[in-house]
Order: sequence, then C-alpha cells, then structure tokens
Amino acid sequence: MPQTNQDGTDLRLPIGLAAALLPVLIWSWIAPHDRLTWWMEALPVLIAVPILAGTVRRFPLSPLLYSLIWIHCVILLIGAHYTYALVPIGDWARDLLDLSRNPYDRLGHLAQGLVPALVARELLIRLTPLRPGAWMFAIITLSVLGISAAYELIVWASVEILDGDADSFLGQQGDVWDAQKDMATALVGAMIGQLIFGQWQDRMIQSILADPAKL
Repeated sequence: MPQTNQDGTDLRLPIGLAAALLPVLIWSWIAPHDRLTWWMEALPVLIAVPILAGTVRRFPLSPLLYSLIWIHCVILLIGAHYTYALVPIGDWARDLLDLSRNPYDRLGHLAQGLVPALVARELLIRLTPLRPGAWMFAIITLSVLGISAAYELIVWASVEILDGDADSFLGQQGDVWDAQKDMATALVGAMIGQLIFGQWQDRMIQSILADPAKL
C-alpha cells in the first residue's frame, strides 16, 4: 500500500528522494578535500532536508520542486566533497571544451538561482494573493539575485573569520570577477527556471490543491 498521510498525500516521492540522497551525503562526508569547506558547502543541505521532512505531511510541495531540490542537494554535496574547483566531471568538461577553468561551480550557481526561484514561486502562489505574472517574475528574480549576493558576502566573511581555505571555498580559480559572474549565473538560473518550469509548476500546484493524493 502507498504510504500516505492522514489527508491522503502520497509520500513515496519525497521518501524515495530522501533515501536516494542519504548515500550521497555519506559519500560526501567521508574524507572530503577540506573538512571546513565541506561544512560550509553542505550546510544548506543539512538545513533544508530537516525542514522538508518536517513539513512534508502538512505542506507537501510539488513533485517538480522536490525533484529539483534533490538535484540541487546532490550538486552541493559533490561540490562539498571535492570543492567546486576540483570536481572531476568539471575537469573533464574543461578539457573537452578547452575552457580556462573547471566550470562545475557555475552549475552550482545556476542551480542556486533556479531552484530557490521555484521554491519562492510555489510559496508565493500558495500562501499569498500574488498570482503568476510580471510582478511575481520580477519579485522572485530580484529576490534570488539578492540572496546570491548575500551568499557571496557570507562566504567571504566566513573565510575571513574562520581563516579557512579561501581558494577551496570561494573557488575563484584566479578570476577576480568570479563573485560577480556567480551572481550573474544565479540570475540567469532564476529567470530560466521560471520561464521553463513555471506553467508545469502551476499545473502541479493546482493538482495538489485539488487532490493532495496526487503528490
């Protein structure tokens, strides 16, 4: 029998994603490149997963959002294990495409824009009078850009205060404009996420509101 809550919400997807994330978390934790960097990079996962687990019964998110959050968590945990500048698949892409740097951190910042934008979009639609449209698009895009800028300030301050491995955590790879490019990538991610997934997310939200068992 499918596992459901008292309202009939099917919990198989979030439970399955959580189960699939656990071995990634364990692998990421074992012998990372730099332990302090691991904590700073993996912290969003360690915060988000308990929150999602605590709210899955009374406020289930759309399957799309759970899936994208899972992907984002995997991206973060891989980056935490190797550090973003040293992820092997990024080295492979750099050599294949003849790039000047490992591009994995750009993937991380693209997800940093795309996934939070869709999280904000779903919460705004379900919890506020705002409806999909130009105003919502602008509010979410600017909010995600602000979050990305705050993240860059936080990581810089953390390295300064904790005297950590700045190159491992900041991942500049010799680019003095790396922080600005990271923010621009997050901005693009926020816009792409809303444009590509917005209507799909709307249909899922309507389905959840009409019948929670369709999660």
